[in-house]
Amino acid sequence: MNIATTKARIFDLGLSDYDKAHQLQLQMVDKRIAGESQDTFIFTSHPPTITVGRGGGNENILVADEILAQRGVKKFEIERGGDVTFHGPGQQVIYPIVDLDQRGRDLHKFLRDLEEVVIVFLKNYDIIGERSVGKTGVWVGDKKICAIGIAVKRWVSYHGLALNLATDLNFFQLINPCGFAPDSVTSLEQLSGQPTDKAKVFFQLTNAIEQVFEVKLVL
Repeated sequence: MNIATTKARIFDLGLSDYDKAHQLQLQMVDKRIAGESQDTFIFTSHPPTITVGRGGGNENILVADEILAQRGVKKFEIERGGDVTFHGPGQQVIYPIVDLDQRGRDLHKFLRDLEEVVIVFLKNYDIIGERSVGKTGVWVGDKKICAIGIAVKRWVSYHGLALNLATDLNFFQLINPCGFAPDSVTSLEQLSGQPTDKAKVFFQLTNAIEQVFEVKLVL
């Protein structure tokens, strides 16, 4: 396969319920496995939601389920790697449905590529995104701006990354995000001091995906 000339699809869900987006991912994974679709990058955001990955547990949720319900926060235990994280409005979530069999079956490189997408994106704002040894995600200084956790079925990826743009960071006080302290997160708006331009962000992120994954994105 000539990766440099490969087309991949963008699927923009806008704001979507977490469970519906999860079901869509599973359907698209099965289609990709069957060869009925191409690689797809799903763009979305979710209402306030806490997800618990395979590496996590409820001990990193700091309040009772009743409090979550009062705050309008849903909770899901899911099959991705990683610990506990928060999704909410003002966050850009990207779910890559990618056939890793055509990319060397290298999960570590795939995770590093997802990090690189965010690092390249942040350069548009003169913000230096960094990796942390032994951890997955992107940091700015000692604050995490992007959480990453994936799952794979027959070498097709799903789940993905959650990038804080204009996220209400107060919601992170409900959890130890990815096992870290609640105040260990940041957002693009907090760092830049400027409101987020959604259209501009979408353009910059798609450009970063094309650069890192060497694909041409189409609607």
